[in-house]
Amino acid sequence: MVYAAVIDTHCHLDVAAFDDDREAVLDRAVAAGVRRVIVPAIRPSTWQKLIAWARARSAVAIAIGVHPQVVPALALVERRSIDQLARAAIDAGAIAIGECGLDGATGDHEEQERILRLHIRAAREARLPLIVHVLRAHDAAPRILEEERAHEVGGVLHSYSGGRALVGRYVDLGFHISFAGPVSWPGARRPLEAARVVPRERLLAETDAPDQSPEPHRGGRCEPAFVVEVIAAIARARGEDPAEVAAFTSANASRLFSLP
Repeated sequence: MVYAAVIDTHCHLDVAAFDDDREAVLDRAVAAGVRRVIVPAIRPSTWQKLIAWARARSAVAIAIGVHPQVVPALALVERRSIDQLARAAIDAGAIAIGECGLDGATGDHEEQERILRLHIRAAREARLPLIVHVLRAHDAAPRILEEERAHEVGGVLHSYSGGRALVGRYVDLGFHISFAGPVSWPGARRPLEAARVVPRERLLAETDAPDQSPEPHRGGRCEPAFVVEVIAAIARARGEDPAEVAAFTSANASRLFSLP
């Protein structure tokens, strides 16, 4: 199915998995009705390459940040770059700060928390929303977001894994909730339960490409064109029309990220 003007709010088109066919992948997304893809940076050593590639592509918007899974491997010069995060994002024309957050399966938890706090402060300085990754760390993330006044800029919990009970807490903190491929997987329970209770004005869709491919592509490389399957799965979970879900999730993304 092709929808008009869909936004994939989270994909990593800059990673090596797309080196052989990056432009073709982007063309397929546009052909599927995806008018914008948001590509969050993963680490400072990749920022400049991402910025240079995205500048010539009207379908691509970027965010600047440090993924929590790379925190233990950051070089000293990269750690120092985080102190200039707000300026780097503004100079790059970024639409958000991120990807940032906490990952319980990755080590160096204290440093992850320190760097997340720096991201929130940079977002407030730059007046940009946050793109936040939280996995197996939902005990700490809401507290940190609250302590650092993240509600002043808001943002999105991407590929949401927090379950139904925490949706209201994150919404009260000013965040949107985004779902990726797992919402379409057979036997999925937690993402479906959560998707049903997210207020429609706070709901987003994404692919998290090249990971988390939705059905029927599960097991292969994910790409932004597959966001239409994610939208269809969200619609099934909520008992809503897929075209309507495509329209309001894209409108939500446009509003959150100040997209034209």
